[in-house]
Amino acid sequence: MTLRSYLWGMRISCIIAFAAWAVVVWHLDPEKAGLSGLLIFYVCTFLFLSSLFILLFTRIRKNFGTGEEWALTSLGMSFREGILLALLSILLLFFQQNRILTWWDGALAVAGIFLIELYFLTRR
Repeated sequence: MTLRSYLWGMRISCIIAFAAWAVVVWHLDPEKAGLSGLLIFYVCTFLFLSSLFILLFTRIRKNFGTGEEWALTSLGMSFREGILLALLSILLLFFQQNRILTWWDGALAVAGIFLIELYFLTRR
């Protein structure tokens, strides 16, 4: 699989995830939908943010790295970082929904995601 075909597939999935997220936001009442509505919202948000962050990190590696070859070899790293950043965003949204988000809870969540990323970087 080439980088170009991967990026087009990721762009299409990002657009589809954004459309699903927009439909959920506009047509779903969180008070009436219950747990299933919130779960659908969080899944759509996670899919959209993860694809957006993966595209962003791949673009950064392509532009600031040594070119397309390096971006292709570090595609797994971009994928992992995009998933972790989307997971952090979902966790912070969940904290805010339950009115428990404070600066130290957010800092602990960021530190936890940072430690997970450090584990993967130093595992080699």
